[in-house]
Amino acid sequence: MHKIDKNIVLVGLMGVGKTRIGREIAKILHMPFIDADREIEISAGCSIEEIFELYGEQGFREGESRVIERLLKEGPIVLATGGGAFINPETRSRIKNDAISIWLKADIELLLERTGRTNHRPLLQNTDPRKVLTSLMDKRYPIYSEADVIINCVENISPRAMGHKVKDEIIEYMGY
Repeated sequence: MHKIDKNIVLVGLMGVGKTRIGREIAKILHMPFIDADREIEISAGCSIEEIFELYGEQGFREGESRVIERLLKEGPIVLATGGGAFINPETRSRIKNDAISIWLKADIELLLERTGRTNHRPLLQNTDPRKVLTSLMDKRYPIYSEADVIINCVENISPRAMGHKVKDEIIEYMGY
């Protein structure tokens, strides 16, 4: 197999599996895996929920952009981004220049099932998750479609199998 010498950046809505699948891709490609949300928490010294409480979504997005810029310079890495990262035009441009972007796409039922397993999603707190996710899909899917590679996620495929599927798509995209 050819060595991948570019950053791999996973984009998509919350709950699609960017972190779990990203870890598998990193193992398969023998690359470091980094979760952008975790790095943002380390940089800020508090949780994402606390960042939203203290600084609002705008403050979070500004920090997210700075962290992603730094991480892309440290590559090649496999990077799982937060659901809104690719929506920021500056961050999206940076990803397009410095990485292969992979959109992990899922339908509403899969996202509801996966996001319902935890309560650490600030945008889904105290609201109707279906309504919020549908609204986010309407706004974000046209922008996510600018990703270099689009992978449809389905429930019955393991993260490991998805990792191999993504690897195969990256190799095809790079023309190996």
